[in-house]
This record gives sequence, structure tokens and C-alpha cells, in this order.
Amino acid sequence: MAGEWRQCKVGDLFDLKPGFAFKSADFIDTGAPVIKIKNVKANAVVLDDLSYVDDEFLEKKKSYIVNYGDILITMSGNRFDGSRDTWVGKVAQFRSSEPYLLNQRVAILRPKTGTKLDHRCCSYILGSSEYQDLFIAIATSSGGQANLSPSQILSADVLLPPYEKQRVIAHILGTLDDKIELNRRMNETLEAMARALFKSWFVDFDPVRDKAEGRDPGLPKHIADLFPNSFEDSELGEIPRGWEVGRLDKVTDFLTGYAFKSKDWIEQGVPVIKIGSVKPGILDLRAVSYVSEEVAQKAARFRLSAGELLIGMTGYVGEVGLVPRTDNPPLLNQRVGKFLLEKPGTAALAYLYCLTRQPEFKAKVEIKSHGTAQANVSAEGILSIEVVVPPKTTRDEFNRVVQPILDRILETHAESASLAMIRDSLLPKLISGEIRINQAREYMSLGHKP
Repeated sequence: MAGEWRQCKVGDLFDLKPGFAFKSADFIDTGAPVIKIKNVKANAVVLDDLSYVDDEFLEKKKSYIVNYGDILITMSGNRFDGSRDTWVGKVAQFRSSEPYLLNQRVAILRPKTGTKLDHRCCSYILGSSEYQDLFIAIATSSGGQANLSPSQILSADVLLPPYEKQRVIAHILGTLDDKIELNRRMNETLEAMARALFKSWFVDFDPVRDKAEGRDPGLPKHIADLFPNSFEDSELGEIPRGWEVGRLDKVTDFLTGYAFKSKDWIEQGVPVIKIGSVKPGILDLRAVSYVSEEVAQKAARFRLSAGELLIGMTGYVGEVGLVPRTDNPPLLNQRVGKFLLEKPGTAALAYLYCLTRQPEFKAKVEIKSHGTAQANVSAEGILSIEVVVPPKTTRDEFNRVVQPILDRILETHAESASLAMIRDSLLPKLISGEIRINQAREYMSLGHKP
């Protein structure tokens, strides 16, 4: 197979354009989105947690707009310390038609004029573990950070398959990625539905407002009957009559993580959820550390189960996420907290999840935090937050409606994780010839992991 492929330099195939050095003063709350290093992951450009600049930059800096199909590479980052998402030399293809600007220390690789390439296949090749290792190896270090120069990237060797094989490889792996992206969008829609219902019932009080103004709330009678038809004043403003204002510990308890020692960390073993894993929605298990089974036994009560709700207490204070389904259940590290729902009278998971995912809740956690170099919040600070507390029957009804949505989100996320594992396993084997294209198709059709 290798004889059919050709050895060349990245610079023989691509031109490289680094992003623009926006000033910190350029960034504003809304406007034209900017892709930074944090948005470029291994084989994925994540278009959330974006920064923005004035729309006028779209005209002033047209040459820094990322085009659909562009290959992006990060030019600064860690070597092999930290999670993979922090490494230098991460490569991913941009697959959006909306206008995004590119920030410094991320570069665009665009095929040279007249060069016949399948962008997606090249993105997979350059984003494989083999090339990730290569980019880390050739990067230079400065102040604890690894950096790639344009010349280092363009002088890297690359083994390129014939164009027709490029297209087939891109189709096989792209089919998996397209399904992952479809799942991501579906989960976004499902979560938006759950949070919209929570806001309607427990923030805007729409059913109470409708009944108070003589309108049909448009709910089944057994649900409409759970809501009063008038309001009363409280320290948090107007709330439905008969509902309460109370501390968060009225509806949940709390467990802070185990203080593992630095000597406990090993290369592989039992995963430990650290603060870097706490992402909104579902936790990111790519950012875990590991301990031995022996150490894990000592911290057995901090073992986590799928669907449990965690919150960041340092750095990412107030960010909450669900523990995903996994064959290797993780442990809970210090400075990450877990909401407990076992004691009588506590809220059900769906209610508490949607409550803590409200922007207002995160803002309240940030107010409770302290520290200058890095924000920190205590368990008491979180549990002391005052919230509107509906009757348990109303919370339970919300859970009955919304818990199946959360279950579906977790199921879809697990499917995507499995598809990503198949993709990552297929990629090096397709490139090396260990698995031929027709074999890869057979694996996919049978749903097997190679």
C-alpha cells in the first residue's frame, strides 16, 4: 500500500496563514465570533465558549475569516502534560458556513492552488496520533509552553494516499463524525427543551400567571392543578402563593471530592474527575487523571455513577455537568462537588439539573466565590444560595416529564463516545494499511470496534 502513497512535506501541499493578534480590548460580549486555541480540539472545532469582537472586523480583517473546509492547527500549548485538548499541534477541520474570525496562535492550512486534495482526509491524517506526536516533538519550548512556527509545520513530512483513496477514507471516517455531530445537535435541542420548560414553570411562572389572569395554561389538568392561581411577595420578589424561598440545602445535600496525593497519579487506571472535566451539560472524560485500583479502594465512597450531577468549585465555579455513561466509572477529586439527592424531601435530578444550569444560578455561585488569582467557592457557599422552592409534588412532576429527556441525552452521548472510539481506532489502521478500506466498511456495517 505504501508504494501507492507519496511522501512529501506539508508545505508542498498547503499554504499556512496564522490568525490575527486581536488585543484584549477588542473582545466584547457579542458580535463577530472568534476561534481561539481553546475552541480547537483533536479532530473537532468546538463552537461554544466563544469570544467576540465588533462586527466591523469582518470587513477590516476579511483575510482572517475561516472558510468551510479549512484545516486548523494550534501553534501553542502543552506537550504531553495536561489533557490532550491542551496539547500543541491539535488539528481539526472547520465545517461551518457562518463567518468566524481566527485568533493568533491558531493557523489555517489551505491547499496550494492547483493541488488536488480531499480536505477532510488530510485533516484526519494530520490530526492522527502519529502526527500529533510529531508536532509535539518538533515544537520548541518557551516559558513552559510549546510553540510551533509556520516553518516547522510546513517542513513536516506527510505520507499522502492517492486522491481516490483520500475520498474513500474521508467518507468512512466522515460518516462517523457526521453522526457524532448530529447527536450533538440533537442533545442541544433536547437540553434546550428541558431548560425551556423549567424556565416556564419555575422562573417565569407561566402556569400561575395564566391561571391568575383567567387563561388556560394549556397543561393536562393533573399538572395545571399543581400550580396556584396567585402570587405573593418574597425576598426574591414575586413568587407563586404557597411556594417558599429557601437555601439550596433544602432540596439537596453535597459531597466534596477526595484529596488525592500527587504520588497517587499514574498513566492509566481508575479515572478521576478533576476540575478540567467539568464542562456544562455532560462532563468531559478526556480531561481525567488516573489512580491505581488500590488507591481507588481507599476512596470508594467517591466513586461516581452515570447521571450524577457535579459542580466546579475552583476556576470553573458554578459550571455543572452530568457524569456520562462509561465502562470505567470515575472517582471524584477535590474542588469538584457532587449534589446528593438521597435524603427525604430533596429534589429529583431533572429539577436540580435544570435549576443549576440556569445562568442566574451560576451568577449566584460566582458571587459566593472568593480568591484573586483563581475563584474558589465552598460547599457552604453553594448550599447557602437562596432559591425559590416549589412543593415537592410539583418538582416530582417536572422530573417525571424531563428525566426521560436527560436519559436520552446520556444515551446519545454514550453512542457518540463509542463512534469516536471507532473513528480513532480506524484512522491509524487505514493510514498504515493494517485495515483495508473494504474491511473498514464491513466493521462499520456490523457496528464492531476494529
